[in-house]
Amino acid sequence: MAPNIISTATKTVGFTKQASIPSRAFVTFLAGNGDYVKGVVGLAKGLRKVKSAYPLVVAILPDVPEEHRRILESQGCIVREIEPVYPPENQTQFAMAYYVINYSKLRIWEFVEYSKMIYLDGDIQVFENIDHLFDLPNGYFYAVMDCFCEKTWSHTPQYKLGYCQQCPNKVQWPAEMGQPPSLYFNAGMFVYEPSLSTYDDLLKQVKTTPPTPFAEQDFLNMFFKDIYKPIPLVYNLVLAMLWRHPENVELEKVKVVHYCAAGSKPWRYTGKEENMDREDIKMLVKKWWDIYDDASLDYKRSVAPSIPETGENLQPFLAALSEAGVVHYVTAPSAA
Repeated sequence: MAPNIISTATKTVGFTKQASIPSRAFVTFLAGNGDYVKGVVGLAKGLRKVKSAYPLVVAILPDVPEEHRRILESQGCIVREIEPVYPPENQTQFAMAYYVINYSKLRIWEFVEYSKMIYLDGDIQVFENIDHLFDLPNGYFYAVMDCFCEKTWSHTPQYKLGYCQQCPNKVQWPAEMGQPPSLYFNAGMFVYEPSLSTYDDLLKQVKTTPPTPFAEQDFLNMFFKDIYKPIPLVYNLVLAMLWRHPENVELEKVKVVHYCAAGSKPWRYTGKEENMDREDIKMLVKKWWDIYDDASLDYKRSVAPSIPETGENLQPFLAALSEAGVVHYVTAPSAA
């Protein structure tokens, strides 16, 4: 059965720059009326703390309540409503039941008023400025390599062999099985270029691609495998790496933390789930709460300056300048 792909029309809350003006932004995704809105608020405040030069766009499904939209706007987010994308129906059991809604993330390729975007899941926090990633060469899809050691990979030859791309020399891929699997990324964080042609291709291909356990992550890995470029682990530390591949983790250098291990969502954290009583996990959860609870990081709307002598409002002049474009000064180091 073909996927139920609804109208591609999107609705933006607030001001959107003209498509002819190149710009950059972070983007995340939110659905439903649950508590993930706390994660997005924490992400917005985290980006402010590290003094990112770029805004956070929140792609929301229609079922996000008005109250949550107002919360996001009050935190300086650009709220953009999108319509759902559903995969073809089949008998696939997703690794997590809610993964089915994640195909809607494909809509973010339609945000062509931005020349480049960095996607971040709502359960991610940015602890150091990563604006320099926008300066990576165009034409590629950048993300951090994932790990095959999780039990939800038990259906794959990688898991059965004990092969993992995080430690490829530990268990070699058998020569009799041909070429090793393509590099596989975690889709909780990636750098990409919005494009209407890519957007159209994504939606066409999803119609004929049977869903797999990791939903849109698997799909994106198949779609972008030829232009995928790995970036260092510090840009998307999946917490399970702390106990699966500790030799690869330098925690003091990590810039982006992905709270996707069971029980690790800071706003739900109890410390009772497996591995959640670790001191490094407790420390990272506390770091997230320190940002979320910091009122000084709440968004403060700027007030239009006036000419002291006359009291004349400069807002029309500033608005005209913003129409002409914005210059961003990026002083962060290379992403190496």
